[in-house]
Amino acid sequence: MTHTIRERQKLLNRVRRIKGQVEAIERALEDERGCIHVLQQITSCRGAMNGLLAVVIEDHIRKHLVDSETHKKPADSAADQLIEVVHSYFR
Repeated sequence: MTHTIRERQKLLNRVRRIKGQVEAIERALEDERGCIHVLQQITSCRGAMNGLLAVVIEDHIRKHLVDSETHKKPADSAADQLIEVVHSYFR
């Protein structure tokens, strides 16, 4: 993923937030918090993971599956459609 070096800090920040969310789940379980609280923590973490995955997939599609210099509008449109589908899957 050498092309992600430009976005490295943003990705690392996301991962660190996710790490904090996982630690919050651990603390909630250790403190015997209620099921609703634990489920909310898990859902938040899952959403953050899905968001990270969507960003990396989008970057992969744009950088590896569609060469923007050699493809004209139809390919760009296809890439946008694929990205929209991927994003909708992770909502």
